[in-house]
Amino acid sequence: MDTAARIVIRPAEPDGPLAPLRAEVRAFLARVMPDRPRPLRAKSWSGFDAEFSLALGAQGWIGMTWPREFGGQGRSMLERYVVLEELLAAGAPVGGHWVAERQSGPLLMRYADPAVAAEIVPRITRGEVYFCIGMSEPDSGSDLASIRTRADRVAGGWVINGTKLWTSNAHRSHYMIALVRTDRGADDKHKGLSQFLVDMTAPGLQVRPIRSLSGEEGFNEVVFTDVFVPDRMLIGKEGDGWAQVTAELTFERSGPERYLSSYALLPEMLDHADAADSRQATELGLLVAELTTLRQMSRGIAAMLNRGENPQVAAANVKDLGALFEQRIPEVAHQLFGDALQGSGSPFAATHRYLTQVVPSFSLRGGTREILRGIIAKGLGVR
Repeated sequence: MDTAARIVIRPAEPDGPLAPLRAEVRAFLARVMPDRPRPLRAKSWSGFDAEFSLALGAQGWIGMTWPREFGGQGRSMLERYVVLEELLAAGAPVGGHWVAERQSGPLLMRYADPAVAAEIVPRITRGEVYFCIGMSEPDSGSDLASIRTRADRVAGGWVINGTKLWTSNAHRSHYMIALVRTDRGADDKHKGLSQFLVDMTAPGLQVRPIRSLSGEEGFNEVVFTDVFVPDRMLIGKEGDGWAQVTAELTFERSGPERYLSSYALLPEMLDHADAADSRQATELGLLVAELTTLRQMSRGIAAMLNRGENPQVAAANVKDLGALFEQRIPEVAHQLFGDALQGSGSPFAATHRYLTQVVPSFSLRGGTREILRGIIAKGLGVR
């Protein structure tokens, strides 16, 4: 991974006061995962390792921007960005705590019952608790507001019935934040939606794995059959779910994971490139230039978040352009190094094979291309 650090993660502008933190993260990674195989590094932020999450939590690098009363460090979004960038560039197995740190913790701190947030959020920072997101459903397509999973009020809480689909890591998660319909009579489908914190061990909850093209079972179908959720697990106010979930998706769409998911293949190509081959030099140069641009855009969003601004449109841009970039990297590898990859058992071939299988999903997770471009068009006033 020396090539990775040398070629791409050298900052486009001086890190200044962030340089010691970057060096500290690299030293930590060299110590705790020196021999992680390159094909495993290609799993990027979907890689799972409970011990690694605990070790990262012990460093104070999970929820590091959060207030100290919730177990955080009160550090800046740019400091968090440096840590995430180094973790992703190294292919660290951050999948266990990723969703909880990226969006579930901030949502709980802002909207949840204070006692619930105080109980759960510090456990996220220690790398002890994993979350999944209950948004997508069968037959809903890209129209999240058309969900049909419902919650009906009963004594002391709510009973949930319905199905969630493509729920990443549901089989490993302790909690789900589920978007459900609490008012089926609302005249606007964006109204009458609420979010609940659901214990994944609750009676009536069934998790069914879905095998992907790569042979993994990271996606799941989650079926709710009369699942009881106490009143205190309602997140925010009843009916405010749509506003809350759109704010949550901004966190999901803007980070470096939105352009570094195929990153493991880029150092492999650079290592195998022929300096005398002008075509290879041109294509790899274009990839590095595009990566640098996406990095600057994503860092700009981190700065906006640091200032308390709403980067919804900018985040949609990063997610859309980043997915296109990530999906193109395996194609370029095949075009430039196809002969070397055929029938090979090398780490380069294994990394390429894995990413070729999984990149089609990159334009689905976090919002489809059509949804993202609709957000951009609306933000620019052309829709």
